[in-house]
Amino acid sequence: MYSIGQVAEMFNLPISTLRYYDKQGLFPKMERVSGIRKFSETEIEALRVIECLKKSGLEIKDIKQFMDWCVEGSSTYPQRKALFEKQRKIVEQELVRMNKVLDMLKFKCWYYEQATQDGNEEKIQSMIPDGLPEEVRIIYKNAHKD
Repeated sequence: MYSIGQVAEMFNLPISTLRYYDKQGLFPKMERVSGIRKFSETEIEALRVIECLKKSGLEIKDIKQFMDWCVEGSSTYPQRKALFEKQRKIVEQELVRMNKVLDMLKFKCWYYEQATQDGNEEKIQSMIPDGLPEEVRIIYKNAHKD
C-alpha cells in the first residue's frame, strides 16, 4: 500500500490531482484507513492507464466512463477496446504530424550548418530538392508533405 504522497512522487503529480481523480470516482475500490487514502497496486495500475488516456487527449469525463465500464465487467470489453483503438489512432496521427515537424527541424539544422560553412545560402538553394544528399532529401520531402 502506498500513501498519496508516495503516489504523487511516483507519477510526478500534485497531491491535489490525485484527490481530484478520487473525487471523480476514478479509484472506485480504493481503501481508506482512518479516512486516509491507501493506494494498492490496483490503483497504481489504474493511474498508469488514466495518465496514458490523459496524455492521449481524453478528458476526465471520458476516463471516468472507461473506469465505470471496468467496474461493470466483461460485457463492456467491446466499448473499452473501441476507446483504446480511437485513442491509438489519434496518437498515431499526432506522431505523423510531429515527425513532420521533427524532419523540418532536422532539415533546417542541416541547412544552416551548410549555410554557415558556405557563408551564404546560394549553393543550398540550388540543391533543393533533388540535389540534396539522399538522407536530407528524405527529411525535406517529409517536412514539405501536405
